[in-house]
Amino acid sequence: MNSADFTQPSGTLVSETWGEQTYLAFVPNPLPPEVGYDRALAYALAEASHKLGELSSLGRWVANPHLLINPFTREEAVLSSRIEGTQTDLLGLYAYEAGQLSQLDPRETALSRNDAREVHNYVQALNYGLEAMKKKPLTLNMLREMHRILLDGVRGGQAAPGEFRRIQNYIGGEVTGLLEARYVPPPTRELMPALDAFERYIHASSEEPPLVRLAWLHYQFEAIHPFIDGNGRIGRLIITLLLIEWNLLPAPLLYLSAYIEKHRGAYYDLLLDVSRRSSWREWTLFFLQGIAIQADAAVNAARRLLDLQANWRGQVAQFGNSKTPSQVVDMLFESPIINAKLIVERFNVSQPTASTIINRLKTIGILSDYTPNTRSGWYVAAEVLPKDV
Repeated sequence: MNSADFTQPSGTLVSETWGEQTYLAFVPNPLPPEVGYDRALAYALAEASHKLGELSSLGRWVANPHLLINPFTREEAVLSSRIEGTQTDLLGLYAYEAGQLSQLDPRETALSRNDAREVHNYVQALNYGLEAMKKKPLTLNMLREMHRILLDGVRGGQAAPGEFRRIQNYIGGEVTGLLEARYVPPPTRELMPALDAFERYIHASSEEPPLVRLAWLHYQFEAIHPFIDGNGRIGRLIITLLLIEWNLLPAPLLYLSAYIEKHRGAYYDLLLDVSRRSSWREWTLFFLQGIAIQADAAVNAARRLLDLQANWRGQVAQFGNSKTPSQVVDMLFESPIINAKLIVERFNVSQPTASTIINRLKTIGILSDYTPNTRSGWYVAAEVLPKDV
C-alpha cells in the first residue's frame, strides 16, 4: 500500500516488517463513524426500509416459510460462492445434496465435486448460525465455527478453518506479493482488539438506523479481514444473521450476493475508499441501494414461488382425496430433485403409490426426467429453479 493513497483515512496506517523490508497495514477506527445525512442518503434509507418491510411482512404471512427459505438459501450459497470463483450452479448444488452430481454431469471431476461441496458448506454454515442464534446473540465464537464449517474439506481447508489468522494476509498483489498489495488489513497484534470492538458494536445500543449500522459493520469486518480465507462469505452471512437478530426479517430471506456480483468492481472500490478517504456516505448509499434492490427481487421471487405452489396444488387436486400429492408438491420447493424412494420414506406410502404420483406429476408437466435419455429414476421440478443461477 502507498501512504499517499490514504488522503483522509478512516483508521491508522501502521508500519510492519517483513524480512528486511517494511510495509504498511491498515487498522480501522472503532465504529461508529461520523456520517452526515443528505437527501440522497435519507431517501435510500427510506426506500431500503420500505422494501425490507414488504419482504418481512410477506415472510411472516407465509404458512410454511421453508417454501421460501430453502430456495433462497441455496440461491445465495451459489451466488456468494461464485464471487469467490466456484462454478457450481443451483441444479448442481441440489444434485450434490441428493447424491446425484455424477448423474447430472457424467464428466464429474474432483474440481466439480469440491465446488459443489464448497457451496453446500455455505448452506451448512448459515444453518449453524441460525440455530446458534436461537440461544444467544451473534458472537465471534459463532463466526469461527461458521468459518470451520465453510472450509471443511474444501479449497482453503488448509487456511486454519475456524481460527482467526496468526499471519499477515493481504488483498491484491497476487503476482508481486505483500509489498505491492492493494490492501493490507490489521497486523495480528491488532487483530483481536479490532474484533472485540466489532463485536461490542454489534450489541451496543445506538440511535443510528439498523440498516446503516449494518452497512458499517460489513465494511468493518471486511477491513479487519480476520481469516486467512473465506472473509467475503462470512461477511455476507453476517448481514443475513443480523437482519434476523435485529428483528428486521423473520427468516433468512434477503441476501446481497447477487447485487455484489453484478457490481463487483464498485463494491471493492467503495470498501477501499472508506479506508483511504473515509467515504462512508458513498459506501452506505451503495449498501442501502443494494438492500432495496434485493428486497424487491426477493418479494418478486417469493410471489413467483407462492403462485407456482398454488397452481401446482390446484392441478394435483384432481388426483383424488389423498393429501400426498399436495405434500409432494410442497416437498419440491425444499428440494426439486426427487425419486420414488424419497416419497416413500417421507410420507410413508408404498412404492407403487410413489411411482404413480411421480408419473402423474410428469404427465401434467410438474416433473421431468432428471437426466433425459437415461433411466436414473430421479426427477426434477425445473420451474422451482430461478434462471441463470
